[in-house]
Amino acid sequence: MNLKDIKPKLFTIIKFIAIPLITGGIGLEIWNIQTLTNNSQLPSLLNPILILVHIALAAHFIEAIIAAIYAPKKNQHPIKYAIYTFFVGTVGLLELWENNDI
Repeated sequence: MNLKDIKPKLFTIIKFIAIPLITGGIGLEIWNIQTLTNNSQLPSLLNPILILVHIALAAHFIEAIIAAIYAPKKNQHPIKYAIYTFFVGTVGLLELWENNDI
């Protein structure tokens, strides 16, 4: 199989996995903030997961900023593409950079 044949399928799978994971990460972060404001704690089992969530959300946020900066150069709406890239991650940036509508 050719890489060009695999890439669209792989990107679709990554999108279907990334969107619920990032949404769940946001929910976990909200839960963490809520427990901090109420002077309670998350179960200790979630601490390693919370560290991964912090890293993933930070990385996706940086990717969203990059997408917002480059989107107008590719005739895309910066806010919409930044939100899209935040949820799908690097796939959004790769799709943006492959867009030849300049």
